[in-house]
Amino acid sequence: MTPQTLQIIHEDASLIAVNKPSGSLVIPGRGKETGPTLLDLVGQHTNAKVFTVHRLDRGASGLVLFAKDANAHRSLSMAFESRIIRKLYRVLVQGSLTKDGKVDKELKEYASGRVGFSGDGKPSSTSYRILERLNGATLLEVEPATGRRHQIRVHMFTTGHPVMGDELYGETRPVGGVPRLMLHALSLELPNGLKLRAPVPEDFTSIVKKYVIIR
Repeated sequence: MTPQTLQIIHEDASLIAVNKPSGSLVIPGRGKETGPTLLDLVGQHTNAKVFTVHRLDRGASGLVLFAKDANAHRSLSMAFESRIIRKLYRVLVQGSLTKDGKVDKELKEYASGRVGFSGDGKPSSTSYRILERLNGATLLEVEPATGRRHQIRVHMFTTGHPVMGDELYGETRPVGGVPRLMLHALSLELPNGLKLRAPVPEDFTSIVKKYVIIR
């Protein structure tokens, strides 16, 4: 699935923030996918070259930033790299978590495209807080301090609570038989004080509603 229209969350002279739907590509992939990417659509909207600041996995939804010029791209990219942009995600994981937690494990990307733990990997840190305990699942607010590929997915998998709908990391896949990856990039807080928030989409909330709240 590729987006046909843009849901623009914020636009100013230097950047555009859009709410990415699950199933869309931020930039062209390695496969045979057809149709416009978010990068294409943002470029069509501005009628000018734009720069991808960061990415989300195809199955994820939520905030993605694009810069309108090279200086803004450099500044925003450095802010992400320096970990001074606060990122919050809404995530549904399999099973019942009983307490908030944090995962600090080095991650390494392999030639297959999968990511795993490795002593020579990059330092990676993910904190999570329980929002709702459900029958068979737990709804979390997740804050990654770093921005490694598949970081949240791999870190939650190692807790024994993989992300629902994950097609790579889980004992059975897609995890829980869920039709989309239950990971949504909810908000970003930029160094200049700008706070951005992408509404959680209906295809995410409708799945959550199928589970009975137990607390």
